[in-house]
Amino acid sequence: MANEMTGEGDILLECKDLRKSFTVKRKEIRVLRGINLSVNRGEIVVIAGKTGTGKSTFLGVLGGLERQTEGSVIFEDRNMENLSNEELPLLRRQKIGVIFQNFNLLPSWTAYENVEAALLHIGMSKTARREKVKTLLNNLGLGERLDNLPSELSIGQQQRVTIARALANEPALILADEPTGELDAETAEEIIDHLITPVREKGVTLVIATHGIFPLDVADRVLYMKDGTLIRQK
Repeated sequence: MANEMTGEGDILLECKDLRKSFTVKRKEIRVLRGINLSVNRGEIVVIAGKTGTGKSTFLGVLGGLERQTEGSVIFEDRNMENLSNEELPLLRRQKIGVIFQNFNLLPSWTAYENVEAALLHIGMSKTARREKVKTLLNNLGLGERLDNLPSELSIGQQQRVTIARALANEPALILADEPTGELDAETAEEIIDHLITPVREKGVTLVIATHGIFPLDVADRVLYMKDGTLIRQK
């Protein structure tokens, strides 16, 4: 039987009997094994579990970066499976921010340009974009690093650029994959504050995947993933 993890309140994101498989050398690898989950508006949910349990794949499917094998993902009452290849990227640009485990910053673009990329196709003027990007990076302590390339920034600074990019389009949902995985304890604490504070202030829904040391007390719910299923919650 598929497991079920639900919250109470105004549901923003919901998945039903979610399954994802890959074929490797003619062998089917089942990564997600029937997940039911609802996440409310403004809720912070942490999904904890060991490496290789399916957390990153799960976030990718929730964000429309990967298509599920079976089941459905419903975002703001829209079944994402029914969105076209043109509609799905538009939804992500307008409504979803993603913080990737490997940062996913363009190496030849400056910090400013990497954040501005999230605003290029939403009808915002160049002047408005510049003001927005400068404000975001300044709030994250990077006001003097606008013109630096990722290679010229520390790991913690690169992560702050990814947070700024995720916040840029004022999304309803942010998906964060191991946001503190590569950081020392002190820097991780700073990054968590930089992420949680604006999320709480703006009422953004946040889903975090982590396998390491992460302050679970910042979450409204903590779920645990094992072998592609959510096995329990606190």
